[in-house]
Amino acid sequence: MTQQQDIKNAVEILRKGGVILYPTDTVWGIGCDATNADAVKRVYQIKQRDDSKALICLVDSDARLQRYVKNVPDVAWQLIDSLNDADAKPTTLILDGAINLAENLIADDGSIGIRITHEAFSKELCFRFQKALVSTSANISGEPAAQNYCDIDPRIIEQVDYVCWTRRQEHKPHKPSSIIKLEQDGGVQIIRK
Repeated sequence: MTQQQDIKNAVEILRKGGVILYPTDTVWGIGCDATNADAVKRVYQIKQRDDSKALICLVDSDARLQRYVKNVPDVAWQLIDSLNDADAKPTTLILDGAINLAENLIADDGSIGIRITHEAFSKELCFRFQKALVSTSANISGEPAAQNYCDIDPRIIEQVDYVCWTRRQEHKPHKPSSIIKLEQDGGVQIIRK
């Protein structure tokens, strides 16, 4: 199967409110339409995760990021510019004022964790889908993140609607993203290095 066909199949499932397993710029992820509350609820169930623990989203561009955050602070743009280098570690920003997303995806304080992906497959997937995509590690809550497809618990594979073919054969180390929380007042808090 070509990568383009894989993306087309995944987008079709996402548009129907389905849940997918896919390779990201970090570890393998469980994904769904970030604007669909029912799909987001299924992701929490698959992960066996309390829905008070917010999930993160992937987008493909600065423009798409602005659709989901009321006011992106200047410090966020400075960080994003510094992360545009292909060698930069993927970094998720937690930003206040989440908008246009499923309510059960947004943290109690109104923030959202969001990352612009530069990895070819996930970037193209987000671009073709034209919306933010939930991206949470493909593991049962509390277990290690699945660095490669072969690390994913079969219980997760059985519960999703589509498993991407791209990068299934890969066997190399992948790490979760760094997480930085940015406050509207300019405060910066490193959650995960």
